[in-house]
Amino acid sequence: MAHIFFAASIQRHIATPEREVDARTVREALEAVFVAQPRLRGYILDDQSALRRHLVVFVDGRRVRDRQHLSDMLGEDSRVYVVQALSGG
Repeated sequence: MAHIFFAASIQRHIATPEREVDARTVREALEAVFVAQPRLRGYILDDQSALRRHLVVFVDGRRVRDRQHLSDMLGEDSRVYVVQALSGG
């Protein structure tokens, strides 16, 4: 099963411990977490169900390509990291 982690900056708003999820895509992994933490959906996804601009998701160390549909594939042992993107100067 894939393993999903949420950065401390996200957990500061909504407690979301790391967990294993039975998922084939990033979307399926997030949906599995939203079942247990429905308030998290609005923090992670916008009103079009796309990844919010201030967030970045990495799968096995690579940034996801499909921010709209979150269709990036997961392997059996994938590690998914959801973090807030930092900007500024």
